[in-house]
Parts: sequence; structure tokens; C-alpha cells
Amino acid sequence: MAFEDKTLVCKDCGAEFLFSAAEQEFYAEKGFQNEPSRCRSCRSARKQQRNEGREMFTVICAECGKETQVPFKPVNDRPVYCRDCYDNRRR
Repeated sequence: MAFEDKTLVCKDCGAEFLFSAAEQEFYAEKGFQNEPSRCRSCRSARKQQRNEGREMFTVICAECGKETQVPFKPVNDRPVYCRDCYDNRRR
């Protein structure tokens, strides 16, 4: 299926934003059935609002050694990974 860039309207701020062919392909691969309804900045703001009350824990990535934050209290006998290393391990 060939995807083409689409212009959508954000339901929060009313701004137009691009839903690229690459993003559409990603959505299809993940099985998402709905297009995004918010622009990138409104999605980020909404995500930040949801995470404001959440306690974050600073840890060292078990793979690369980089300091990162996670939204759960780590258990000493289980490795914790930064976002990049976690994503690489899932692939």
C-alpha cells in the first residue's frame, strides 16, 4: 500500500500538521487504526501533563552506562535500560 503525506487539523489547537507517509507506514505496521488527532507539540504537552504527578527514578543503563530516568522503582536484581538500549533490545 502506497502512503501519501496528509495534512490533518489538531483537535486541541486547531493548527494544521503533516501526517507523513513514513508516519502512516509506522502506524500501519503497529496496527494503529486511528490517525493522530493532535499535532506534535500538543501531543508532547499532553504527555508532559500526564507525567507531572509521576515520580521518576534516576538509574544507570545496564547496557551503555548512560544515566537515565524511569517511571518505576528499579529492583536491584533486574537490569534497567535507557530508552535507546531498550528499543534496540526489543528489535
